[in-house]
Amino acid sequence: MAKNAKNQAAEDVTRIGEQLAQSQGYELVEAAFEKESTGIYLRFYLDKEGGISLDDCEVFHRAVQPKVERFDYDFLEVCSPGIDRPIRNQRDADRCMGLEIEVRLYKALEGKKTFTGLFTGYENGDITIRDGENERTFLKKDIAVARCAIDMNEVENVDLS
Repeated sequence: MAKNAKNQAAEDVTRIGEQLAQSQGYELVEAAFEKESTGIYLRFYLDKEGGISLDDCEVFHRAVQPKVERFDYDFLEVCSPGIDRPIRNQRDADRCMGLEIEVRLYKALEGKKTFTGLFTGYENGDITIRDGENERTFLKKDIAVARCAIDMNEVENVDLS
């Protein structure tokens, strides 16, 4: 696919995914074509209040598959964005505001690529955190990923059976 065709395909599957997710009561977090060694995956990341279930993913998968058959991909996958969901937009920022987050940068700043602090601001993709008395803003273009910090000591017991 040419660059413009790839961008158009990504926009089209996002639009299709958003419409379908909304009609089913889900939030489309992201739709993406992701190239891996086994082929091209078309992935839809869904969420909803209380979390997305395997049954939810199956319902969405069955409904979206016929709508995306015309696109070039090898595998269709529908999944949760996970507990470590990245902060990508205002809705994600609102969900994490006031919590401890981790910001990873593309390039080291003061010898570090990872910063952790209290999430205090979000504007046009720029993220501000407070670490003690220090407040620092990272520009969107410099951020590889930002997400809520997960303290495994605070995670409740999970039944994995």
